[in-house]
Amino acid sequence: MRRENKNQIIVICHNIRSCHNVGSIFRTADGAGVSKIFLCGITPTPCLAGRQAPHPNIKKVSLGAEKYVKWEKHKDAWRVIEKIKKAGFKIISLEQARGAMRFDKFKPRGDIALIIGNEVKGLPQSILKKSDKIIYIPMLGKKESLNVAVAFGIAIYHLRGLRK
Repeated sequence: MRRENKNQIIVICHNIRSCHNVGSIFRTADGAGVSKIFLCGITPTPCLAGRQAPHPNIKKVSLGAEKYVKWEKHKDAWRVIEKIKKAGFKIISLEQARGAMRFDKFKPRGDIALIIGNEVKGLPQSILKKSDKIIYIPMLGKKESLNVAVAFGIAIYHLRGLRK
């Protein structure tokens, strides 16, 4: 993977189901200056399968951000993780997991890849084991987690704010 500049942030979306969430992630990623998004597993892409036509549900929410944020589609997230680790990126997973650190206590250094996961199942242990750090957003109410696109927005702006 070619490095474009120092302190890059890339994103890996693993098995995200909702086109609306993917569109929102693209729009937020554009605003936060994300270098690239890797869409893995069942995560839908901004183009309809086999065509150049934009996916209407992604386009509706992204408002065209998919044209400005580079992206790639991959079947296996673990292959992407291995590739970007070799390129020197630190792998940061956003997940409610044992041993995770509060997102606002984490101080990133260098190039990082933020991994976000499925709306219901989150990230599998196989990905969490490949992570250099797992961060979480504390929940103060009754629900266990936030919508993936909302959680991504909180985490990415925190990470970006520390890396000006």
